[in-house]
This record gives sequence, structure tokens and C-alpha cells, in this order.
Amino acid sequence: MIHGPQWILAWRVVLTWVNCHTREMLAPLHKAEDVLLAACIALLVLLGLASGTREFVGADSLLRHMTLVLGMAGGMVAAREGRLLSIGSLAQALPRRAGPAVAFFVGWVSATVSALLTVASWQFVALEAEMSDALAFGIPRVALQAALPIGFAVLTLRLAHRSSERLPARTAVLAVAVAAALAVTRLDLDLAALRVPMLTVLGGALLLGAPIFVGLAGIALVFFVTAGEPVSTVPLDHYEQVTHPLLATLPLFTLAGFVVASGGAGRRLVRVLRAWTGHLRGGPAVVTVLACAFFTAFTGGSGITILALGGLLMPILVSSRYPDRSALGLVTGSGSLGVLFAPCLPLILYSVIAGVPIGDMFLGAALPGLLLVLLACAWGIAVSPPPAVRRHFSWRRAWVTTWRARWELLLPVVPLTLIFGGYALPVPAAAATAAYALLVATFVNRDLPRGWNLVALGSQCGLLVGGVLLILGAAMGLTNLLIMEHVPDRMAAWLGSTIESRWVLLLSLNACLLLVGCVMDVFSAIIVV
Repeated sequence: MIHGPQWILAWRVVLTWVNCHTREMLAPLHKAEDVLLAACIALLVLLGLASGTREFVGADSLLRHMTLVLGMAGGMVAAREGRLLSIGSLAQALPRRAGPAVAFFVGWVSATVSALLTVASWQFVALEAEMSDALAFGIPRVALQAALPIGFAVLTLRLAHRSSERLPARTAVLAVAVAAALAVTRLDLDLAALRVPMLTVLGGALLLGAPIFVGLAGIALVFFVTAGEPVSTVPLDHYEQVTHPLLATLPLFTLAGFVVASGGAGRRLVRVLRAWTGHLRGGPAVVTVLACAFFTAFTGGSGITILALGGLLMPILVSSRYPDRSALGLVTGSGSLGVLFAPCLPLILYSVIAGVPIGDMFLGAALPGLLLVLLACAWGIAVSPPPAVRRHFSWRRAWVTTWRARWELLLPVVPLTLIFGGYALPVPAAAATAAYALLVATFVNRDLPRGWNLVALGSQCGLLVGGVLLILGAAMGLTNLLIMEHVPDRMAAWLGSTIESRWVLLLSLNACLLLVGCVMDVFSAIIVV
């Protein structure tokens, strides 16, 4: 028989083995998740194209619910990879030895909120099941709505998993989170006195690195729980927001950007711009600004643009004798200029949140975007060193490079022509853009990743979209809570009585947005602020 210390030693050996081999054991499941995510995006493209025809009745409703499934699946993969959007700036200033304690605290709070969302989503889906109807092909609506509790349950497991490197600590976090969620939703508890302490704990976790969706949903949950209101309102708001008719354009335009960035489009575009502007003073800077703005308009984020073009543009700038700091500033700064050009994701996101027609957003942002591009080009020209060798303009080179990149240059023409020409609504136009990018990359340029690399591309696209949709859905619950409490009206009244000058108001607003931009990405800032 095994006694005392031997049991402890054997248990430690088992825990060590499990910790070391967890990733390997779960590898088939992770691959299945990636395949599911890529399949959801492919199905979204097909449904988007079908929704533009009159023959396929019911495609729009199925498309909106597939966006919900894609968002939850993308959020699950983002949690698996530790890439859920967060602030977390305070955690970076703490001593390194505080890392395990911070991770445990953040993981506990995040898992508790996610577990509460799981229970609330289950209650919401249970109510919907009593009156559920069928979508296209006879698919029950509740079957796709079930993605909410399933997704939040997986998020709970993964947030608890990331709370510690030790299995007992992870298990304790998960057990406490589930117990707290069940106690809050099943027991008739008077928690009104705990509202401020709960909000304080939640705010601390958010500053220390908890995902932004945890903070937004957590605030709404705290108010509903302490007021004795049903928490199923939060997933209901999440469901209604994520199934918004326009939100399907987010993954579709993102897919088009990922496809373009994955091939040789960057090299072809840089060659075109160098052929047309390389002979001018500051030509490399102009090439950098225009190329980055073009790419970001489709990828939706400067990070993807920098990864796709940074290796091409940095050597060009350095070889043109730009200082390293100026070259790096041009590449990273220019990567943010494209967010004001159609069909960039932040424009679509703001259109959904603010209730502004997407066509008006595309037109309204064009002039500020052009102004910023001109200013960035002017700065690049002003700081450009004298060229060592003067390049001469060649019409032949310009024509040849333009012809070779014609398919990439036509990419923004597709959605703009379809939308502003009145040929298609935004979602079918986005699907047509994604299909155009896929067809060109497959049959014309033949540089589309194949096999598992194509699945990985779809998974990375879904991961980005899933993280954004999680925040968007959680923010809707908080927004409705603020409206119920008349917070916007009170803020408007306070601003009207405090600040009389519109110029002071604009300066204050811009200063506030600059501070927000220092700690938040553009998607989180649009949704939260």
C-alpha cells in the first residue's frame, strides 16, 4: 500500500505530468476549433452573397445568427491564445514577483463574471426555446442561440486556466467562480450593500489586465444583481447587438484584408507607389504613408499592416538615409491612417453603435482621412534627407507595375461601387469584396495560403472579430443600463452648465480621446467611450 508522503509525491507527479502535457492533449480540440472558425467565415461569405439575391429567402436572418456563432467561437479562440482585448497597463508597472498573484486575482474575477454570463445566457436560451422558430433550411433559432452559453462556458474554463500555472489553483478559481454564479442567480440574496465593493474589485481587475468585455459586462451584472433584477437581460442585449444586420460586414471585410495581406499584394503595391513617387523628394515616405493607409483600410488594424508591410518599407526608408527613429515612426504612424477610409472596420463599428448610415460614415471620414495622409506625407518630405542617387521617373515602369497590381488596386472599387451605386446593400457588398479577394488570390495571383495555412488565416481573422464582438455585446448591456439610469442626460446637463465655449469642449474632448487612445485599441475605445 502507498502511505502518507508517497501519496503526496504520486499526486505531485500526476499534477506535473498534466501541466506539461495539457497543450498536447488538447491539440486536436484546438485544431477542431480553428476548422470551425474558418468554416463559419466561409459560410458567412456564401450567405452574404446569397442574401443579395431574391431567390434565397431567409438568408439574412441565418447570416446574422452565424455572426453570433462566429463571434463566440472567435472569442473562445482568443481566450485560448491569451489575446482577448484588455487594458492592463497597471500590471506592467508592478514588480515581476507580483505576477502570479495578479494573474490569480484577474483570473478569479474574469472567470466569475464569465460564469455568471454563462448562467444568465442559459436562462435566456431556455426562455427562447419555449417560443423558438426556424431559420433558413429549417434550422431552429435556439440551436444557434445556444452558442452564447456554450461560448461563455468555454471562456470561463480558459480564463480560470490562465489564472495560474498550477492545477490546484486553477481548479479553485473555477470552483469559486461557478459557485458564486450559481449562488447569485439561484438564491434570493440581498447584495445591495456589496455594490461598491464589487465595482471596486472589478475596476481593479480591469486595470490589472482583465479582458475589457469582463469589465463592461461585469458592471451591468453588478447593478442588476444588487438591484435584484434578472441577469438574463445582459445576454439578451448581447444577442440583439451581435445579430445587428450590419455587423456581418465586420468579418467579411476583415477576411478580405487578411487575404490581401497574406499574399504578395504588399510587394506589388509598394512597387507601384515607388514607380509613381520614388523619383520625388521624400518619395519613400510618400510610398510608406500611401501603402499603409491602403492596407489598413481593409485589415482594420495598424498591427496587421505593420506585420505585412514593415519588412518591405523599413529597408526602403533606411536605404534612403532616413534616421531609424523617423523610419519607425513613419511605418507605425502611417499604419493608423487607413482607419478613416472605407471600408475600414472602425467606421463600420461606429456606424452600428452611433446608428449612422454606413454610406454617410464612409463619405464623412474621407476628407479627414485625406487631410491626415497629406500631413503625414508633408512631414515625411520635410524630414527627408537629400537622395544619394536621383531616381528618374519612367512611364514604362509606372505602367508595368500598375498593370501587375491592377487586381489589388481594384479591391476598394468593388464595395464602393456596389454600395454607392445602389447595386447592393452593405452586407452583400462586403461578401462580394471577400469573394473577389479570395478569387484573385486563388486563380490570378495564386498566392493564397493552402491547406492548414488557409485554415489558420481564417482562424486569425475570426479571432480578431470575436474579440471585438465580445466587447460590443457586453457594451450594449452596459449602455442600456446607463440609459435606464439616465446617465447620458445627466452628463449632457452637467457639460452644458460647466462648459459654455464649444472650442473648450472640443479641446477637452480631444484631450480625453488622446488619453484613451494611449491605453486602448481603436475598437475598444469606440465601443467604451
